[in-house]
This record gives sequence, structure tokens and C-alpha cells, in this order.
Amino acid sequence: MKRLVFIVVLALSVAPSVMGQGCSVCTKTAQGLDDKSAKGLNGGILYLALLPLGIMGTLTYFWWKSKGTQMS
Repeated sequence: MKRLVFIVVLALSVAPSVMGQGCSVCTKTAQGLDDKSAKGLNGGILYLALLPLGIMGTLTYFWWKSKGTQMS
């Protein structure tokens, strides 16, 4: 159990530094856009995030349902 907690804490502490390099590029790009293009960029980001979040949500739901039926 301690090993799992250590791995989760380590993964969460490393993740922001690994994913942070794209923020400056997006900020510089978005600053040069007009309102219509900025809304398009935001829509594209949400569109690209929808599939992985949907997959994770579906897997989590089925995992939760399977755990709930075993406890009853």
C-alpha cells in the first residue's frame, strides 16, 4: 500500500512539469489571435480532450459498477 501511495504521489508531482512546456506556446499563439480564432482554438482543445475524458469516464463507470456489485 505504501508503494502505491508513493507511486501516485511521484506521478502527480512530476506530471505538471512534464506537461507545462506547451502552456507558453499556446499562450503566445492565443495572444496573437482575434476573438473568432481564439474561440476556435478553445473549441479545438475541448474537442481533442473529449475522447480521452470520455474513455476514462466510461472505464471508471464500469469499474465503479463492478466494485459496487461485488460488495453487495
